[in-house]
Amino acid sequence: MPVEEDLFGPEKWSSAMFWNELAQRQFYVVAVDGDAGGEVVGYAGLAVVDDSECWVQNIAVKRTAQQRGIGRRLLETLLERAGDRRTLLEVAVDNGPAQHLYAVYDFEPVGIRRGYYQPSNTDALVMMRDV
Repeated sequence: MPVEEDLFGPEKWSSAMFWNELAQRQFYVVAVDGDAGGEVVGYAGLAVVDDSECWVQNIAVKRTAQQRGIGRRLLETLLERAGDRRTLLEVAVDNGPAQHLYAVYDFEPVGIRRGYYQPSNTDALVMMRDV
């Protein structure tokens, strides 16, 4: 939750939302910093819809741990789990660094969800990777 608060403020997921994801047996991975006593510095989640589709639920890396390849490794782990399924995600339209990372892994824009992120009313860019 500290990573979520640090990155997303009023738009953060609640602990109940994460517990719900885990109760539905969604796939989550956590990145820890071994040099900092095992501190959680990032996490990522994947919802497998069926044999042909999955959604990246979130990828988050603590601000002080960014630019170290952690987000890339988290995404690669999710994509390994996704296998040959079509993979979709939503990303804030103003989050250029994340969009660039996704593009490197063959995600392409396929739509916009107006006012998706609340309370800021920020649009979400829907991106898809079709293997």
